Amino acid sequence: MLPLQEESKRRRRRGVILTPAGLKKFLAAKTDAEFDDNQGNRYTLEALSERTGLAVDTLTKVLACETKVDKQTLKTLYRAFELVLEADDFSYPEDSDNAEPPVGSPNQPELAPEPELPEGQVPLHSRYYVEREPLETESFKTILQPGALVRIKGARRTGKTSLLERILNHARQHQHQTVSLGFQLADRDAFQSMNRLLQWLCASVGAGLQIPNRLDDYWDDLFGSKVSCKMYFEQYLLPTIQQPLVLGLDNVDRLFDYPDIAADFFSLLRTWHEEGKNRDVWKKLRLVVVHSTEVYIPLETNKSPFNVGLPIELSPFTLAQVTTLAERFTLDWSMSQSEQLLNLLGGQPYLVKKGLYHLWRKDLSFEALLKTAPSQDGIYAEHLQWQQLHLERQPELAAAFEEVMRGVPEADLSLESLSLLQSLGLITVKSKQVVPSCKLYEEFFKS
Repeated sequence: MLPLQEESKRRRRRGVILTPAGLKKFLAAKTDAEFDDNQGNRYTLEALSERTGLAVDTLTKVLACETKVDKQTLKTLYRAFELVLEADDFSYPEDSDNAEPPVGSPNQPELAPEPELPEGQVPLHSRYYVEREPLETESFKTILQPGALVRIKGARRTGKTSLLERILNHARQHQHQTVSLGFQLADRDAFQSMNRLLQWLCASVGAGLQIPNRLDDYWDDLFGSKVSCKMYFEQYLLPTIQQPLVLGLDNVDRLFDYPDIAADFFSLLRTWHEEGKNRDVWKKLRLVVVHSTEVYIPLETNKSPFNVGLPIELSPFTLAQVTTLAERFTLDWSMSQSEQLLNLLGGQPYLVKKGLYHLWRKDLSFEALLKTAPSQDGIYAEHLQWQQLHLERQPELAAAFEEVMRGVPEADLSLESLSLLQSLGLITVKSKQVVPSCKLYEEFFKS
């Protein structure tokens, strides 16, 4: 082979991407590290950048597995999680002689920041987070008050966890300690009894605060689990820390599937909130409770945390918010396009961001997005199939949604069915009539 040909081949093979196996290997290590090193909290892109020393934009490209990066970049990423980059972890994609240098190489020009993938929590400080004032200002102000309780409610993928993390970040900026617990992370065994649930709660909060576990010293079967849990916070966790504690409880509606323990657990939260009005030690505790569904289990009015504190309900994006997000994607955009997208997607944040992300990537035209959105070939196919599967696994809920598709008054649906369909983002209530939440769902399920 001629020297020039050898050089050409070497140059073309310089950029690499993670293989599916390589990405899976990294994500598994990241998940382990989140539990071992980050108190069970997911790493934001900013946190990953700090741990790996790689730029946020570079990390976005690596995890998308589409844009080539320098091989050393992957080695750096792996090394940060005690992994070794092996041959089956990366590949050399097809390339042309005129391709741009891979990200991370010395000749790579500085690129403008790219949008993060439209999945999960929106990273802190992301320009693609759409503020919903005055909700942020009100929650930021409230959470700094002694004994505060903030309740965040919204359908799935409406930005609840993104707002929760911003509230916690605001609290940290004011020298508060924070712990975030997602109930979706708890094992099923934790929900088998009130005793196990409260021990999981106490142990998890202690781990988040990096305080030694002393459950055996405070747990007394004679007093019962609720009193023991209260003593653990009152006599150990809260006195041990110097700053106020903001405790974020995400996905608490998972407890609705366990009504025998849910009523006692939520009653305990209400008790803590009431104690915070009078006792100094409990004034240090501030709660953020996050849920997707209406509370359809019976709770006594004076024992429920869902009728006190500051209620924050996350609604679909407005026309102005859709336009704002499109501008942040630097799209060539018109108000008419915002109106059409709003009509198709009902302003649902995840669906809107996903559409704008694919338009930014030039995966399809705006006209093609509108035409193919409800189809099996459209960008929402996976999401629509997930919604369909969710209904198929719950026949009663599927039957209720069929009624909605035919047109049904709100009063004709059970509170549980209404709440669960709203939590999935499938329905909305207009003038006491339950209807599909957007044209996308209406057209998909009709077909």
